[in-house]
Amino acid sequence: MGAVGSERPADDRPRTLPGHAVSRRALLRSAVGIGAGVLVAGMTSLSAPPATRAGVPFLRYAPAPVLPLGRLTVAPSAVGTVDAGTFRVVVAPGSVRVESGGRAVFASPAGAFLASANGRLNWQENTGHFSFTPALTSLQLDQEVRRVEVDDGAVVLTGILAPPVDLGPQSSEIATAAPFDLATTRKFTLRVSTGPHGLELRADVPGAEVVVLRPARGPGEGVHGAGEQFTGFDLTGDDVPIVTREQGVGRGREPLTAAAEATQGAGGSPTTTYAPLPFLATDAMRAFALDTDVVATFDCRPPDRIDIAAWAPGYTTTVYAGAVPKDLLESHTADTGRMRALPEWSGAGAILGLQGGTDAVTAKLAALEDAGAAVTGVWLQDWSGQRTTDFGERLWWNWVLDRDRYPRWDAFVSSLNDRGIKVLTYVNAFLADPAGKPGGTARNLFAEANARGYLVGHPSGGPYLLDQGGFDAALVDLTNPAAVAWFRDVIATEVAGVGADGWMADFGEGLPFDAVLHAGSPAEWHNRWPVAWAELNDAARRQAGRPDALVFFRAAGRGSAAHAPLFWAGDQLVTWDADDGLASALRGMLAGGVSGMALTHSDTGGYTGLSQPVVGVRRARELLLRWAEFSAWGTVMRTHEGNQPDRNAQAYDPDAAVGFAEQTRVFAALADYRRGVVAEAAQTGVPALRHPWIGAPGSPAAARDDQFLFGSGIFVAPAMAPGLTRTTATLPPGDWVHVWTGEQFAGDADVTVDSPLGRPAAFHRSGDPAAEEAARRVRAAVQ
Repeated sequence: MGAVGSERPADDRPRTLPGHAVSRRALLRSAVGIGAGVLVAGMTSLSAPPATRAGVPFLRYAPAPVLPLGRLTVAPSAVGTVDAGTFRVVVAPGSVRVESGGRAVFASPAGAFLASANGRLNWQENTGHFSFTPALTSLQLDQEVRRVEVDDGAVVLTGILAPPVDLGPQSSEIATAAPFDLATTRKFTLRVSTGPHGLELRADVPGAEVVVLRPARGPGEGVHGAGEQFTGFDLTGDDVPIVTREQGVGRGREPLTAAAEATQGAGGSPTTTYAPLPFLATDAMRAFALDTDVVATFDCRPPDRIDIAAWAPGYTTTVYAGAVPKDLLESHTADTGRMRALPEWSGAGAILGLQGGTDAVTAKLAALEDAGAAVTGVWLQDWSGQRTTDFGERLWWNWVLDRDRYPRWDAFVSSLNDRGIKVLTYVNAFLADPAGKPGGTARNLFAEANARGYLVGHPSGGPYLLDQGGFDAALVDLTNPAAVAWFRDVIATEVAGVGADGWMADFGEGLPFDAVLHAGSPAEWHNRWPVAWAELNDAARRQAGRPDALVFFRAAGRGSAAHAPLFWAGDQLVTWDADDGLASALRGMLAGGVSGMALTHSDTGGYTGLSQPVVGVRRARELLLRWAEFSAWGTVMRTHEGNQPDRNAQAYDPDAAVGFAEQTRVFAALADYRRGVVAEAAQTGVPALRHPWIGAPGSPAAARDDQFLFGSGIFVAPAMAPGLTRTTATLPPGDWVHVWTGEQFAGDADVTVDSPLGRPAAFHRSGDPAAEEAARRVRAAVQ
């Protein structure tokens, strides 16, 4: 194996990152992103020199100062209170406040509530890993409100944004930055109106390239969401970029992250993610959602405000308010779209990730069935064939069945279906030339797409070929209606057409920022690409006559949930940790759930293994079985052999099969309860797996990120470290019953229970009939 992070995974999810990635937040406090703090950093230091920690060189950004707060002045003629329908705008000397339902849902901090800038983003990319530095040419921080008027039911504030009179310690640095304009003044408009489910604040600064909205927040007002974030549930102290990209390897686990940074820049950071979403909810029971797909950030470092920056001259922020978190999530998902209920078969047992061809899959499946596993599907990622590169076994990215690898395919699928087992396959948003594939192929999809001009273009001409570690591949151009129709037909006839009842729809985060598109610009389309990819697969399901096909995505953008049946939490290490292992998967799923990703799951056992000395990791039996326990109390239970199957413990191994099979029966026993939870998620947008904050904000349970509610009636504190035999859970309010012993506990308290392997700390709510019946069935399933 080559350098850390450079080996290509077996299901072709690239794991390398260019040298501008960042490492653990405590070490680097990175300025990755273009948040409000980064705006100033972009003027002071566009790229920091390599640094050294413990003798290992790695690239890092200089710490980014928080963007200073400009002054807010109000013209005397603009002072006053304006009522407009369901809301009120209160303008006073030095402050602006928007009230709805008798409460302030937006207020200026102790200064300006808008800022703007001009400049550009400098990008670097490597197989889906993106990093950037901003270069600013002007900055306007001071704000004057000159006029307030009512226009067609909206309240419109107009005025100017001006360069700051004094930036304190930054002023000399800004003055010496070249080229930099300290004189540009911009006009602004803030339009406040009533939207379908919240208040809409439309900020426009003509001529600006960055607009920053700066709502105040109160002391201790935590912030949550921003998509599938693998950092702490409360994002206070983080500068969170909204850029879909590879999540990185290690993400703070040392020395792995530093080694990955030193070699391929593959370490990632706590805020690099496949599925960032422009949405934040706060402890004050309000939320902010952007209507734009451009690069943006939520800078949650200032204790008195949130700095929401977007690289656009204007955008709309919808402000939601409610009494409890569920109110916010229902309102937000009513605007963006909600996920549909999962097909019932997906809850009947595990979906086993197997590979190796017909005979190998048959043998592995038999080992688990003999152990008593409840199996509802087999996911065959290598259905289109495997090839060997310098980095190991890879897939052929030509989405046509490899009948040499899977002889007797049709009979094989029929026999599985006759036993109630569905077959799932794999596809991604790229195409690679299959020339040289042993045995040939029935269709060369790359050649077809290239001949028709359906591939994303390179600035120098021809298709944009991206290095995938041993071969090149190009994205199908999702801005071209003809290309979309062609690729939709390919998926409907080739991927679904081989009898698949679902597939992994991988990637979606890889559009380069210098690509040439049929329509639009990469800056407009990069974060929109995962949504277009989900739309295409959704249409392919319907065209194939399989509207209930289980298609699952790792990349997501604003609006993905309306078209994606299921998400998964990306590529975790085969480790326990909260940086990039089991605990991080739970964190990502819970944050995604707050952001509209209501139905999600993870690779049971993790995905990424490494064989290098010192930093190498491999999946142990205990981790696999504990991850299976975690998956059993969720929406979908799917395994993955990982990128190094021979080094990882597998569910079908003799020493793991019985224990794993038992957890599949636990999963199946929860089918009826799960059906109700999934239906609620589809109807309301409230996630199936819930951070305790959703059900009990402000409670002691809501302060922990390592436990969750499954619906409202089941609570689980999974084992997140090796060797545990007892677990301490912090129960939400109410009365709870230990699933395994029937012992009753009062909520809002810490309780410690036995949690041997196979019996995680699980509780059901006392007096909840559905949860009580689910617990009874679970106990029966493991007797």
